[in-house]
Amino acid sequence: MPEEIETADKVGSVSNSRYEQIVAELRKVVEAQGKGQFMIGDGALEIEPMREQYAQGERSKGLFTVKESVFRLAEDIGLAYKTVSTLRWVASRWPKERRQDGVSFTVHRILARIEDEEERFAAILTPPKGKARWTPDEANRRVGWQVTKPVTPQEKVSAIHSLAQDEEVAAVVTGDLLRRPDVVAQVKAEDKVRVVEELTRDDQVAAAVAPEFLRRPAVVAKVTQADRVKVVQELTRDEQVAAEVTTGLLRRPDVAFRAMSDDTARHQVNSAQVERGRQARERFEQTSPVAPAIRRIDRSVEFLDLVTACHAFVAAAGRAVPGLRDRQLSADEKAIVHERVAACRATLDWIETAVDTGKVDVDGELARRLQGE
Repeated sequence: MPEEIETADKVGSVSNSRYEQIVAELRKVVEAQGKGQFMIGDGALEIEPMREQYAQGERSKGLFTVKESVFRLAEDIGLAYKTVSTLRWVASRWPKERRQDGVSFTVHRILARIEDEEERFAAILTPPKGKARWTPDEANRRVGWQVTKPVTPQEKVSAIHSLAQDEEVAAVVTGDLLRRPDVVAQVKAEDKVRVVEELTRDDQVAAAVAPEFLRRPAVVAKVTQADRVKVVQELTRDEQVAAEVTTGLLRRPDVAFRAMSDDTARHQVNSAQVERGRQARERFEQTSPVAPAIRRIDRSVEFLDLVTACHAFVAAAGRAVPGLRDRQLSADEKAIVHERVAACRATLDWIETAVDTGKVDVDGELARRLQGE
């Protein structure tokens, strides 16, 4: 706890009565200093009166510019040019008859910022409500400047903003504030979003935070469908992850049904099944001791399958064609039948080539027709 500065009968290390004596003495010093500062300002103002448009480079009646004259005066009396320039400006804002005894030069300087003369002259005569005299902080409040000892919430906020202009200080203060639940609870939702966006610009931080969000059903429920799709796409760029996720999804009947309504997805699944079967068969033929015997059986089975397919085709045609007697097909029906007959003819040619030569390669046109089948 900081040491108490003021108690019932003491101020700091002195009694109340001694404190009052010191204040009375120092007020005389401050008043004398104020008169001295006004005297310096008046002297500078006499040397270089204020112009309507204050131009430091404007030539005075002699050889000097305004700045040169004021700078020379400052050098000759041992003060900084900026100090003398400020004293000159304050003196110009307060004609001698408008200066108030008992009001410090500092207050005069601050209230000099009030542009309207009548308002300025009236203000210095009217201390703030409940105050016996003007103080620098009250004067700063009057002109809208930052106060030294903030009282209102807005003044405290302004003080924090001022102190946190340094990036390092701002980072420390922000971290401390965000650790206080009561403070975070009062932050607007849009500001929280901005904070999270800024804090997760680092990919490592974002990667650590994202899984926590995605484990919260209530959060996920508020994510739009388009954004969910994008998240899944990003997370499944890894082939192994994609394989595991796809397997899990296809075990869900509704999902599998919708997925298979997509021609590309259905074709890829069918191709994958064929390829998996081919790889399994190759592995079997390369590693199994009974593979030669199975190959001989396969050949017999393939022969029987082929003969059966041809027989089924002929039998089906024998049943269907007589039904066309005295029936006139429409143009669309004829076109479909002709297209199917062409596919059958191409398939029969393929069968003959395979039987005669052992080559089962498929040209592009036949492949297209078979895929259409």
